[in-house]
Amino acid sequence: MHPLLRLVRAGNLGVSFAGTVVGGLVGRGTGVSLPLGLWVAVLLAALSASLVTAGGNVLNDVLDLEGDRKNHPDRPLVTGEVSVGTARALAVGLFVVGAAVVVPVLLVQPLLGVILAVAVAALLGYEFLLKARGFVGNLVVGLLTGMVFLYGAAAVGDALILVPFALMAFFATLSREVVKDMEDVAGDVGRRTLPMTRGMPFSSGLARVGVGVAIALSAVPLLWFVSAASVVGIMYLVLVLAADGVFILSVAYLPGRLHAEQTMSKVAMTVALLAFLAVAFR
Repeated sequence: MHPLLRLVRAGNLGVSFAGTVVGGLVGRGTGVSLPLGLWVAVLLAALSASLVTAGGNVLNDVLDLEGDRKNHPDRPLVTGEVSVGTARALAVGLFVVGAAVVVPVLLVQPLLGVILAVAVAALLGYEFLLKARGFVGNLVVGLLTGMVFLYGAAAVGDALILVPFALMAFFATLSREVVKDMEDVAGDVGRRTLPMTRGMPFSSGLARVGVGVAIALSAVPLLWFVSAASVVGIMYLVLVLAADGVFILSVAYLPGRLHAEQTMSKVAMTVALLAFLAVAFR
């Protein structure tokens, strides 16, 4: 993969893009049968979310350069494939373009602008201040992940119905972030993460609590706006149970198998995204 694509973490951008689109489709609730204008709004919001995410990823590598020398020696800034100056300019450009492309939509849906402003402020606050504070930074990353779904729904004018999904994403991401800190504990520089301050057993327990809350929240759509007896309800139930099962596996062996547990968490999030998409056809 080209160094710049690795720098922006192209795989993560696909998740941001897909999450925003799913948020818009679920918010509308008519499957993929959106009017052209709404499709344009959702896709512009998805592009915006991806570009801002890319900017945050680049900024993260710039600020984490010393830690990455030990934890992630293959990163493009560590290997010298991309210069720090180029990365800084790229991060600024991605943030600016990410905000600019969605201006036509937020003029119609002002809530979109509010969510974008909060997300960018939270992202910058995380990178420059809160990341070093460990668990508070984990909370911010969870918040940003959940906001992706709200962002897509706001593009079509109905963010409220996405709140349960945003909360599920928040707690699942919080769990994964704690596990990531557990994996990186030996090489973290200038940070006071939860594994450092409270130890591995406590961190493992908290990661399991995060997954447990996310699983409990997965029942909310069936209790609120999806009939469990409908085709959509059955599809959602099957997919979300599969996701819940993989989430359980993602914390089952903590504090061991940390990299494998992270991989399981990514798989679970992908299956959960499909479960969320099923609700768009309600």
